[in-house]
Amino acid sequence: MNRRPQAPVDTDEMPQLTAQHWFTESPQGYYLVMAIIFLNGSSSSGKTTLAQALQQVLPGAWQHMALDQFRDGLPGRYRGLNAPPGTPGDRGLNVVPITRDGERMTEIRFGDVGERALAGMRRAIAAFASMGNNIIVDDLLFKPEYLDDYLAVFADYDVTFVGVRCPLDVVNEREATRPGRFPGTATSHFYSVHAHSIAYDIEVDTSELAPRQAAELIADALDRQPKAFANHSAQTN
Repeated sequence: MNRRPQAPVDTDEMPQLTAQHWFTESPQGYYLVMAIIFLNGSSSSGKTTLAQALQQVLPGAWQHMALDQFRDGLPGRYRGLNAPPGTPGDRGLNVVPITRDGERMTEIRFGDVGERALAGMRRAIAAFASMGNNIIVDDLLFKPEYLDDYLAVFADYDVTFVGVRCPLDVVNEREATRPGRFPGTATSHFYSVHAHSIAYDIEVDTSELAPRQAAELIADALDRQPKAFANHSAQTN
């Protein structure tokens, strides 16, 4: 694993998070070893709020990098609302009403432009990490191949893989209060985002834990060597 030291950490900032794995000491002081926290969960599960809580709890600087940030960077015409096939909205990120098992919901679909943006996002995150930045990834693994790509681009880094859980009824309640969200969006991918073969390093339920409580549990988990990504890589090599 590539574990680049960051800038010195003010010892006044350091909580009870001082395992040898996580910090290294030099004549210039303590250094926080670069790592990545990967938050995966459905929309409205609380990932962004949790990422912000982690930034408050953890020592040093942690860069929050989210799918929403890259989505918002797409030109408006490439963000479709039930856009017809072949149009810019269909080629980018298309929000499409569907019926599944008799239930109406909203599906998020990525066309060729959207898929290139997602692939670029993953590599941009890895580029940030390569410069010694600590990263909090806030994403949704809509497809198993998205995780496969993350495993490839993060092969050289310590990644703590976090499952962000929340009951579907609570997710739907949150979704209904959020501006710009379409009903049933979370329902359409609620199960599929967790449908992969890798066990999480830690899971948190944001319906049971306050953001800071969940962040502190994840912070505690950072004292342990992350295993999810590393074990999968070892099994496939």
